[in-house]
Amino acid sequence: MKLTYLGGVSKVGPLSLVMEYKRTTLIFDHGMLPSDPPEYPMRPPIADLALLTHSHLDHCGMIPTLVRSYDVNVIATHPTVEVTELLLYDSLKISNIEGYPQYYNKEDVKRTKTAFDIVGFNSKRDVAGMELEMHSAGHIPGSTMFEMRGEETTLFTGDLNTTNTRLLWGAHPVKCDNLILEATYAGEEHKSREESEKEFLDDIDDTLNQGGQAIVPVFAVGRTQEVLMLLDEGDYDVWYDGMGRTVNQIYLNHPGFLRSPKALKRSVDRANAVRSNKTRKRAKEAEVVVTTSGMLEGGPVLEYLMNVRKDPKSAVFMTGYQVEGTNGNRLLETGMIQDRGATIPVECTVKKYDFSAHAGHSELIEFAKGCDPEKIVLMHGDEREALAEDLSEFDLYVPVEGETIEI
Repeated sequence: MKLTYLGGVSKVGPLSLVMEYKRTTLIFDHGMLPSDPPEYPMRPPIADLALLTHSHLDHCGMIPTLVRSYDVNVIATHPTVEVTELLLYDSLKISNIEGYPQYYNKEDVKRTKTAFDIVGFNSKRDVAGMELEMHSAGHIPGSTMFEMRGEETTLFTGDLNTTNTRLLWGAHPVKCDNLILEATYAGEEHKSREESEKEFLDDIDDTLNQGGQAIVPVFAVGRTQEVLMLLDEGDYDVWYDGMGRTVNQIYLNHPGFLRSPKALKRSVDRANAVRSNKTRKRAKEAEVVVTTSGMLEGGPVLEYLMNVRKDPKSAVFMTGYQVEGTNGNRLLETGMIQDRGATIPVECTVKKYDFSAHAGHSELIEFAKGCDPEKIVLMHGDEREALAEDLSEFDLYVPVEGETIEI
């Protein structure tokens, strides 16, 4: 089995893995990183089949180019298929606004939708002389680990979370000979979920008690839903805005991929959805606004932020990773944002919380040892060496982009 990474192996970038096995070429994920400017994987070879772990752009963002070029089918779960379509159209819209190059068009997205081979967890397919089985990766609803059983068993994790959250059950180890493991948080530990959640709700209470408003920027996919479920614990006037509204419904339409569909539905029903300019005006007077985009790069969040930026009683509570060069990162580092060419100071409280949907360093080690592999390939991480040091008992591979390894 030969593995070649076209991107996203030595850093958290646009992931794309080519696997060659018995004259068959498979491509696992094919993403783009929505940075400034965007990053793309290397050009892929002719492929027989694509497998998509989940619907974040750094994994799915260039899938239409595979379908257009090679007419491949793409194996993915139902939530992944529907949210990917949503994000691909949104990516086209953003590239038009920002003037970035477009490598596919709306017709390619339509064609991609018809190319999906929809699977469920624990279902099986015969692929390239192997039995392929799908397992939950615990990252976002529908996120998948691919187990391939042939002469040896190989597990490709995609993005992985082993911690139980309000939205999902954590992933479990799968016995294998070869483990292809993400390393996003190699060298970093997370706070306990309970500690982060308590800190977040306590700070919401403090902000409201002093007469301020809490603005909570969120990713539409996964984070909107988890934050709404967390806020449902309190008696808050909550409004939510942006693409998360559509994603909420997609997930509720596929309850088998959720830890508690009833809890998500209750939290969505109790909060108020912004559906018009009129309701957005009402949301500006609310106690808590949950809104995209999570990195402050566009969407309604900037409008809400401009409404409170001079109010020291109000707060912006960041709930996700902030890519360098984004407004979210800029706000955390400098207290400034950029909007329509202007650099604007933000005087309200700004704070970030650890609600990561990735396994931390110790959790990655525990997961890897639970899989009991002979060989481990580390991918999708800036600090893979820290993880490699603690997994030195295994036969380890730490490839770079463009390198072909044989396992």
